[in-house]
Amino acid sequence: MAEPFKNLLNKKIIKGMATHFKRQWSAFDAEGFVATATKNLDLLALKARTERITETMIKYLPADFEKTGEIMLASLGPPLGDDISAGTVDAKGISGWAVTPLTHYVGLRGHKHFNLSMTLLKEMTKCASSEFAIRFFLLASPEKTLSVLKTWATDSNQHVRRLVSEGSRPRLPWAMRLPTYIKDPSPIIELLEQLKDDDKEYVRRSVANNLNDIAKDHPDVVAEIAAQWIRNATKERKKLIRHACRTLLKNGHKKTLTIFGFKPPKIKQINLDVLTPNVVFGGYLQFTLLICSDSRVDQALMIDYIIHHQKANGKTSPKVFKWRATTLAAKEMQTSTKKHAIKKITTRVYYPGVHTVEIMINGVSMATADFQLSMP
Repeated sequence: MAEPFKNLLNKKIIKGMATHFKRQWSAFDAEGFVATATKNLDLLALKARTERITETMIKYLPADFEKTGEIMLASLGPPLGDDISAGTVDAKGISGWAVTPLTHYVGLRGHKHFNLSMTLLKEMTKCASSEFAIRFFLLASPEKTLSVLKTWATDSNQHVRRLVSEGSRPRLPWAMRLPTYIKDPSPIIELLEQLKDDDKEYVRRSVANNLNDIAKDHPDVVAEIAAQWIRNATKERKKLIRHACRTLLKNGHKKTLTIFGFKPPKIKQINLDVLTPNVVFGGYLQFTLLICSDSRVDQALMIDYIIHHQKANGKTSPKVFKWRATTLAAKEMQTSTKKHAIKKITTRVYYPGVHTVEIMINGVSMATADFQLSMP
C-alpha cells in the first residue's frame, strides 16, 4: 500500500528540521520544537501538518524575522536538479516538502521585509517550491511582486522559473485564489509569454496549467493565445498549447477545436446503441457508436460523451468525459464501444432514475440515448 501523502511531514522529518535549526542557532529548543510540532500528528492531514510546523517555528525561532531568515537560509539543503522528488531532510539540509513550512513562515511574517522575503523564497524554491507562499505577496504587494517575477522568468534555475508560472496560477489547487488575476489575467499572461519556450518541460507544463486556469474564466482569451502561439510552433510548444487547452477542448469550445483542426463534422449516419439500458449502481454503462462519413476528405474527429446525471430534484446535471480522437477517412464507417463505470466516488452523489448519454463530435451534439439507473 502506498505511503499516505501526509507522511511527507512525519516525526523523523521534523526531528531533522530541528537538528538543522539547532545547528544554526545554539539557543534553539529542539526538544520543545519536536514535542510541540508532533503532538497528535497522526490526526493531521498534510496541510494541517504544514501549518502546525509553521506555528511551532513562530513559537520557537527568534521573533526577529531577519535572524530567523538567516537560520532558515542556512538550514536549506542543496538545490534540486531535474529529479524534483529527490528532496528530503538529511545531513545536507532541509529539502523537499519540509521546505513548505519555511515558505509559509515567510508568507505569513515577511511582508515588512519584502526584499529579504523574495531572497528567501527564491532560494527555498530551489529545494522544493515556494508556489503557495509567493501568493501572499501577490495579494499584498502585487506590483512589487510581479516586478520580481519578471526578473525570475529569466533566471538560470528551472525551479525559480517554474515558480513564476506556478505561483501566479489564478486557481492553483490547495492554494489561495488570486481574485485580481481571475478577473484580469493580462499581467500573468505577460509572464507566461516569457516562459512559453522554456527549455525545461517542467516549466512549460506549469505554463500550460496556468493557461488552463485562465481558460476557466476567459476561454476566448486563451483560445486567441493558442491561435497566436501555434503559428510556426515547435513540437514542444504545440504540446504545451494542447495541454493548456484541455478544458476548452473538453468543453467543445469551437474556436479552440478549429485551431486543432477539429471542424464541424460531416456525418451522414450515426447510431448510438445503449447495450445496458438498465444499470445497477456499482456496475457499468456500455454503449456502441456507429458513424459514417459524408465527406470526400479525411476528417479529424474528437469524440466525447456527456452523462446527464439525475439529481435529487428531478433535474439532470451534465458531466463531460473524454473518449477518443480519431481520423475518419472519406466515406468511412467506424464502430466503437465504450464501457463507463458508475460507482461510488467522492465528488458525486448518484440518484436512481432515467439518465442520458449524449455524444459530442468536435463540439457538436450528434446523438442521445437514455438508460435507467437503479440503486441496489
